[in-house]
Amino acid sequence: MVDTRSKTGRTPPRRTLAEGMVETPGRKRRSTSRKSDANTDRSASPPIDDALVTGVDPVVQIGLTERRAAQKDVEKSVNGHANGHANGHANGKPKGRIIDGWLEGGDPKIDMNPHFDFGGSFGVTAMMLGFPTLMWYMWIGATYYDGNFPSEPNMTWSEFCRHMVNLVYTGAYPHLKAWTIYWVFMVAQGFFYLTLPGVYATGKPLPHENGKQLRYYCNGVYSFYLTIVLAIAAHFTGVFKLYTLMDEFGPLMSVAIISGFIVSFIAYASAFYRGAQHRMTGYHVYDFFMGAELNPRMFGWLDFKMFCEIRLPWYILFLITLSAAARQWENNGYVSGEVGFLLMAHFLYANACCKGEEMIVVTWDMYYEKWGFMLVFWNLAGVPLSYCHCTIYLANHHPSVYAWNKPFLVFLYVSYLFVYYVWDTSQSQKAMFRARERGYQTERKSFPQLPWKEVKNPQKIETDTGDAILVDGWYKYARKIHYTCDVYFALTWGLITGFRSPFPWFYPVFFFAMIVHRAWRDVQRCREKYGDAWKEYERRTPYLFIPRPALFEDLVV
Repeated sequence: MVDTRSKTGRTPPRRTLAEGMVETPGRKRRSTSRKSDANTDRSASPPIDDALVTGVDPVVQIGLTERRAAQKDVEKSVNGHANGHANGHANGKPKGRIIDGWLEGGDPKIDMNPHFDFGGSFGVTAMMLGFPTLMWYMWIGATYYDGNFPSEPNMTWSEFCRHMVNLVYTGAYPHLKAWTIYWVFMVAQGFFYLTLPGVYATGKPLPHENGKQLRYYCNGVYSFYLTIVLAIAAHFTGVFKLYTLMDEFGPLMSVAIISGFIVSFIAYASAFYRGAQHRMTGYHVYDFFMGAELNPRMFGWLDFKMFCEIRLPWYILFLITLSAAARQWENNGYVSGEVGFLLMAHFLYANACCKGEEMIVVTWDMYYEKWGFMLVFWNLAGVPLSYCHCTIYLANHHPSVYAWNKPFLVFLYVSYLFVYYVWDTSQSQKAMFRARERGYQTERKSFPQLPWKEVKNPQKIETDTGDAILVDGWYKYARKIHYTCDVYFALTWGLITGFRSPFPWFYPVFFFAMIVHRAWRDVQRCREKYGDAWKEYERRTPYLFIPRPALFEDLVV
């Protein structure tokens, strides 16, 4: 469905633009046929103004009696929080249906069905303190101990701790140059988000807002390619040498860590100041980690979750690998096959996030997760500056130290491209299924367009919620096959460096543990939300990660 008329009811004048493109802010809106599936209109006003679109998802309407009963349950819940009850209820479970923690007709600020992940307040406190410490620790090992665990047998524990702190202070001090590099990049990406051409996508209906669907502006492809062009131009003109990112990695990491905390505190305080809290448990440490606001935006259309999840971590990761290639070319006159592999891998991943940006608007992160420390810190610091240790190891060593034989290197390239094909098309199949289900299909021609990106007339399982579960394409072989591909990516990022250093293997090990936990959270939520329909899906597709044997039979055939 495409909006074709302005708020005043007038049809705006037509303009000729490239296929799939929309005008940038400040221009008049383009008129589009209602028969078109493309969702590509943009006006000078923020898209949030006309985001009240319900699609085909049901909007639950409840009567006055039910609302009054729900309000009483909410009041009980508040009293339960005051008394310190972890489950958020003072006198048993609330009446009525709960959707994603929201009691129909109740206060969306209160989580009526909280799930305390990561060990609750104590667990998230350990994570908030432990992850920055681990990042500095791994950087010290990679920089001062030839990629090995830092160790000083002749020092006492107190002396060793002071020694480590001193290394961080002298080698990773967040100086002005690092702050400038990091925040100029951030501001530039925000400017690109607001000004470059792109397309619209429509999010899932929000039950607590009467089925309202937010509009998301997607121009990551143009932002990514323009960033690459500007980075290469700055390198060859001498304005900013790319390998500066490697030279200043320690200070840049410190800036990112500090920025993650600052932005998290601002986001949490801002949500309370504006009354924008959502699904709060009443435990501030835990709520700070998980977030307070669901859909924070600037200027009406710069969605913070969308902006940080797509642009910041994966652009930075790719640029760091590009800087390693630039340093290797400068020092050796060539780029090794191993660095080339990571450059390919990180480009494909970042590019895929951009070319399918409109598809993530219905994912767990955008629809359910809140804007808290978990998302803020991990996107601003954790992902780009800890997942990159494979690149750091290669950049700090001569190719002769880590070189693989040619046949194995070819195997890594070929297998990675095949798994990428499965990953890309499986994500596309599910996203396009959801988009067509709601009538908001956005056709794009971004590189690369792969065969079998959509399943025609797919098999599906209807649910009581009005959604349907895709049980076709790659998802008839494994319910989380895209996670399996992600795990393989992580494995190869470590494998390409060999086994001389433990730090490139942090990402594969951490990611595997994280993705298993995430899958379990998702399974729990789907079982609760879809009931018997989800049980039927599990019966028809019993395999979670490893595809069922029929996949290999089908491939052979």
